[in-house]
Amino acid sequence: MAEHLASIFGTEKDRVNCPFYFKIGACRHGDRCSRLHNRPTISPTLLLQNMYQNPILNAPLGADGLPLPVDPKKVQEFFEDFYEDIFEELAKAGEIEYLNVCDNLADHMVGNCYVKFRDEEAAARALQLFQARFYAGKPIVAEFSPVTDFREATCRQYEEGTCGRGGYCNFMHVRPVSKQLRKQLFGRYRDGTGGSTKFHDK
Repeated sequence: MAEHLASIFGTEKDRVNCPFYFKIGACRHGDRCSRLHNRPTISPTLLLQNMYQNPILNAPLGADGLPLPVDPKKVQEFFEDFYEDIFEELAKAGEIEYLNVCDNLADHMVGNCYVKFRDEEAAARALQLFQARFYAGKPIVAEFSPVTDFREATCRQYEEGTCGRGGYCNFMHVRPVSKQLRKQLFGRYRDGTGGSTKFHDK
C-alpha cells in the first residue's frame, strides 16, 4: 500500500495531494483546493509571487476601453531589466541554477518568478533576504516551492509556439531571456556588494 501511494504521489491519480501544486508550486483553486498543498519547509527553489509586472497587462486603456498596444521590443527590454535586477539581488544569497519568470495570465501564476539555487542553504538565505522587502513599490511575497524539475512544470507547446490555451495554460509559460543576458548573468556572480535601487526595506 505504501509503495502504491508513493508511486502516485503528486499525479492525477493522487486523490489527496494536489498534482498542480506539486508540479508548479501554484494552483488555480488556491486555499479552496479539495486536495492538499504540501508546502515545503525547505527547498532549493523559491517562488516570488506575482513579482513581474507585465507592461502588456498594465497598458493604459484607449477610448474604446481596450488596452493600448505595447511595443514588443519595449516589453522585452523592460523584462530583461527586471530579470537582471532580481538576478543580481538573488545572487547575493548563493549560486543560481535557474531563474524562470512566468508569462502566464491566470491570477495564480501571473508574474510568478521561480529561482532554483544550487543548494537549500542559499534558498533559505534568499528567503531571509527578501523578508519585509519591496520591489518597485510592491511588497515581495516569497516562499519555498516544491518545484525542482522545471521540465515537468514547463509547457512544451508554449516553447514551440503551439499552446492553444494561451496565457491561461496551467503549466509555466517561461518568458525567454536573450542569450547575451543569460551568458552575462549565469557566467558570473556578484560578491554581495551593490544591488538594485528598486529594492528597499520596509
